[in-house]
Amino acid sequence: MTGLVGAVLEAWDELRVHRVRVLLALVGVAVAVTAITGVTAAVTMLGQAMQEQTERDMGRDATLTGWSSAPEGVQDTAALDATVDAVAARYDISYHSVESWVQLGVQGSATGVMPETMAVDPAYGTIMRTDVVAGRWFTERDAEQLGPVLVVNRVFLEEYAGGAAVTEHPQVRLLAETPVTATVVGELRPRWSGEGPRALMLFDHLVRWAPEQARADSYRFWVPPETADELAAVLSRDLSAAGAPMQVEAPYDQQLMLDQALRWVVLGVGGFALLLGGLGLLNISLVTVRYRIREIGIRRSFGATGGRVFFGVLMESVVATTVAGLVGVVAAVAIVKNIPVEAVFGTVLQDKPGFPLSAALTGMACAVAVGALAGLVPAVYAVRVKVIDAIRY
Repeated sequence: MTGLVGAVLEAWDELRVHRVRVLLALVGVAVAVTAITGVTAAVTMLGQAMQEQTERDMGRDATLTGWSSAPEGVQDTAALDATVDAVAARYDISYHSVESWVQLGVQGSATGVMPETMAVDPAYGTIMRTDVVAGRWFTERDAEQLGPVLVVNRVFLEEYAGGAAVTEHPQVRLLAETPVTATVVGELRPRWSGEGPRALMLFDHLVRWAPEQARADSYRFWVPPETADELAAVLSRDLSAAGAPMQVEAPYDQQLMLDQALRWVVLGVGGFALLLGGLGLLNISLVTVRYRIREIGIRRSFGATGGRVFFGVLMESVVATTVAGLVGVVAAVAIVKNIPVEAVFGTVLQDKPGFPLSAALTGMACAVAVGALAGLVPAVYAVRVKVIDAIRY
């Protein structure tokens, strides 16, 4: 251990002496490590962004989808919902929600456009990663309110509430069989450009105020991925046995296919830059060793072994690229941490991942490997120098 520390300190001293010669080569290494580390981290963030976008469309991994198979007009909505709640509680499914697409008119529209309306349970927001940019999402206590509450998008507010902000608690008139005034409590993030008016309401409120439209079209169950297939079969069986015929399906394979071609191209460019930096360091190391032949000969004459000389010269390159690698990793962390995620990936990350340790380790491993390769040839050349010739040089 003492020998290793001594070799590292000796290598560092030599680098300080020859810092001007190695500086340009190390700049190239640092830039290449920054590129490799940054790309590795950015790919991780891209994967998270794609995962969250998929979960907004299909539900979290793993979300089961149950389709009611009760004939039209025969479904007892309240009984079906109570049965689903009981079966979900039996298997400790904490997050499940109904999905009911309805057509409710809203008073005050200048264009006569009917909003896209769906009735859900509070757990729907968690299962589908629903983004609320202002106000709040539904809570369990909302079901106890006398009047319905809505979570809508900005287009809905512009169309039916005069563009009022959610903080003003705007109210709109729902034109159900029994018209009722609803209060807007949250604003949804738009899903795409040009989206029409959209509103979400609680299923309990739909049953209370528009029972003629209350039909459970489907259910979402968020379950552990390792038990998804088994629970899909069990839920289908138990719900049918309880008088609520439903076909529960396991989720599709949601493995994300990243743009591997782009990833490898960028990593290839970074690797090429790293190779060029290593070649520059190799040339400088060879020149430096030639200038130090007399010094090496004197060390050998005083008993320095070939292994010690080899290791000392090799460590000069390794220490140099390690320092450059550290600088590159720090630069990559600073860049990735300040990436405007919404602008780059087109979405807001709810669970923004930290800087991946694997990216930093990859960058450092590349830097150390290039240093070892760049120092190998000069180290071999230094060992092969004859003592008497070196002293006479």
